[in-house]
Amino acid sequence: MEEILLQNKKHGMRTLIVCILLELASLAGLIVGGIQMETSESAAWVVLFVASLLLLCVAWIPLIGLRILKPQEALALTLFGKYIGTLKGEGFYAINPFCVAVNPAAKTKLNQSGDVGNKLASSGSSDVTALAAELMNKRISLKIMTLNNNRQKINDCLGNPVEIGIAVMWRVVDTAKAVFNVDNYKEYLSLQCDSALRNVVRVYPYDVAPNVDTTGDGVADDGSLRGSSEIVASRIRDEIQERVNEAGIEIIEARITYLAYAPEIAAVMLQRQQASAIIDARKMIVDGAVGMVEMALARLNEGGLVQLDEERKAAMVSNLLVVLCGNHDAQPVVNAGSLY
Repeated sequence: MEEILLQNKKHGMRTLIVCILLELASLAGLIVGGIQMETSESAAWVVLFVASLLLLCVAWIPLIGLRILKPQEALALTLFGKYIGTLKGEGFYAINPFCVAVNPAAKTKLNQSGDVGNKLASSGSSDVTALAAELMNKRISLKIMTLNNNRQKINDCLGNPVEIGIAVMWRVVDTAKAVFNVDNYKEYLSLQCDSALRNVVRVYPYDVAPNVDTTGDGVADDGSLRGSSEIVASRIRDEIQERVNEAGIEIIEARITYLAYAPEIAAVMLQRQQASAIIDARKMIVDGAVGMVEMALARLNEGGLVQLDEERKAAMVSNLLVVLCGNHDAQPVVNAGSLY
């Protein structure tokens, strides 16, 4: 389905003025013809009266085809079931009064910007107000909108359940595809966002893990949901775009708005991260302590202040490591006797 843009339809004001003038002229002809028919038996006045009556009955019909569009709005029109074109851009349009605007997603409300309920179409509104609300709902917004998809619980590539939510910036670029290629383009977009998100998240671990290939080239890398958020968001956007091309939708950007372990394993994973941090800190402390012991022994040997055998060196190294690696301050013990 290819989009057809209707050009040269911005003559709504001219149509409105002409219809009003025709209605006034038919009303005047009806009055004059009725008066003259009572005083004269001429057939011309009868013809004028009948013609004015017919004109009065049909002159208002073109008014049904008047449409007003705001910036970044569109109407997809059908005539007796056939797609005839789309109106785009702001203006006062006059179209075939038998044309019908089509928008199957008009009443679909998603958790997104620019998609709120219409209070005009309430049950207590008048018929005219309800008709105006119905016509307004048929308009297709061409603005950039943000879809805040619900958080999903998905297993990462290691099998750990994570909760993740995304925000997708999108807009309609082809009204014909959006209206006629899919049943409801808003629901279709939401479903494809869920599917694409699951497919991408299953490739990555939550945090950096060994022997994990996230790029598909057969080589392990450091990709992760937490550390490669830009790359993950880009892959999600590309996959969604590939799926919604047939719906005439352009995906401008996709961003991760929420990322965390699922509640059932969050506490365990927190302990794991804490343990990893403690191990890394201890390793740094031990490396520093060993370096300080080596420096102390080297300085003692260079100065020749104390001559230590291997057993005494081992005892001193042990004491220094205990002092440097301990969690509490050392309690010194003063030896007042002989060293040996």
